[in-house]
Amino acid sequence: MVAAQPDDRLPARAGYRSHARGVLVLGLPLIGSHLAQIGLQVTDTLMMGWYSVEALAALVLGAMTFFTLFILGSGFAMAVMPLVAHAAAAGDDTELRRVTRMGMWLSAIYAVAILPLFWFSAPILRALGQDAAVAELAQDYLRVMGPGMLPALLVMVLRSYLAALERTQVQLWVTAAAALLNVPLNWVLIFGNLGAPEMGVQGAALGSLILQVLTLAALAFYAYRLRQLRRHALFERLWRPDWPGFARVFRLGWPIGLTNLAEAGLFAASALLMGLIGTRELAAHGIAIEITSMIFMVHLGLSNAATVRAGRALGAGDVVGLRRGAAVATGLSLAVALATMVVYFSVPAQMVGLFLAPDDPDRGAVIAIGVSLLAVAAVFQLADAAQVMAVGLLRGLQDTRVPLVMAAFSYWLVGIPASWFLGIRLGLGGEGVWAGLVIGLVFAGVLLSLRFWRRVRRLEAAPASPAA
Repeated sequence: MVAAQPDDRLPARAGYRSHARGVLVLGLPLIGSHLAQIGLQVTDTLMMGWYSVEALAALVLGAMTFFTLFILGSGFAMAVMPLVAHAAAAGDDTELRRVTRMGMWLSAIYAVAILPLFWFSAPILRALGQDAAVAELAQDYLRVMGPGMLPALLVMVLRSYLAALERTQVQLWVTAAAALLNVPLNWVLIFGNLGAPEMGVQGAALGSLILQVLTLAALAFYAYRLRQLRRHALFERLWRPDWPGFARVFRLGWPIGLTNLAEAGLFAASALLMGLIGTRELAAHGIAIEITSMIFMVHLGLSNAATVRAGRALGAGDVVGLRRGAAVATGLSLAVALATMVVYFSVPAQMVGLFLAPDDPDRGAVIAIGVSLLAVAAVFQLADAAQVMAVGLLRGLQDTRVPLVMAAFSYWLVGIPASWFLGIRLGLGGEGVWAGLVIGLVFAGVLLSLRFWRRVRRLEAAPASPAA
């Protein structure tokens, strides 16, 4: 992969091939870094599955809880990406620095505020109908993992800052190194090798915490030392507030966080519903989610690239480039979705089986459930690709509030009730729960895509004021 230069811009009337190259040059390292990031979770899930099915169920529940709170707080970090992209296109280094710093401030405030939820998570999970033993194990995981929210969110801010400047290679290499280091860390901490105590789920959490801190240190060092980025002076007088910048990041970020929560909440609620059905079903659900999440990272990387390029096109007043780039990015994401459907229908048992010990007595039952879930997952690939791409493009236009309403409606008023009705009320089990996910994602994909293309038509009708 070739690193994009920070000021590399396509001509305003670039053709579709040039746009495809631009999306891929920016998006491929982002995809790689997202895959490496999800690889951390997949490694935890796989190795915990070899530890015990009960520990795997607890890890699924704890990781889903952490991820749900993380994705809510990441809205401020994600708001940094379109704001920095717009400022970079306009040549405004001062604004670029201000929004990045205040993204760090807001992320830190959020991380500290939610710590009590991790410490007292078991009563909450039991109140939501989860098995008491699994809830206690999940709390053990979250009490170690909770402090990792601060470095995790600060990493997201720096990744958004670097992606907006088209500095994506460093993210790939740092995240890939962390994913590789996660394997020996888990081997030592989960299973108690090399004289370390056997920590189980707490070992997986401690390993993740260590890696978050190391990743933050590496990205901060890169942003501080790289000659081309020194003029931004990100870390000088970081303690000084900038309330106008704070307000801009907050206004754009809170709808992004809630939109993220609406989607993550759909999958978190599905995990809770699966927990009501049974431990085997919850374990199979966790495995299927890890598999589908790996493919989703491809779509997310393309969506991030679309956010950056849409933000730059908006800042430069290039509406033609905005339309062409959006069409190309959407087409690439849909092509990936079609290829994924083929894989899900071809080798589902082999994929699920990787996450379970060969001699586990529940192996056959969990694989059978997982195969049926992946069949449903194949159906929602196109809808999932469409909705995440539309969200990314709308964020590039700094349009976040109406998409929040659309996402909340699709996921919470359509998807979750459909999952409950089909899976629990009608007794269709895991397949019914996942069918509800399909319905919610279809609604989101259609509504958000229509919203973006209507915005594009409005910009084309008023070319003299592209930022309107």
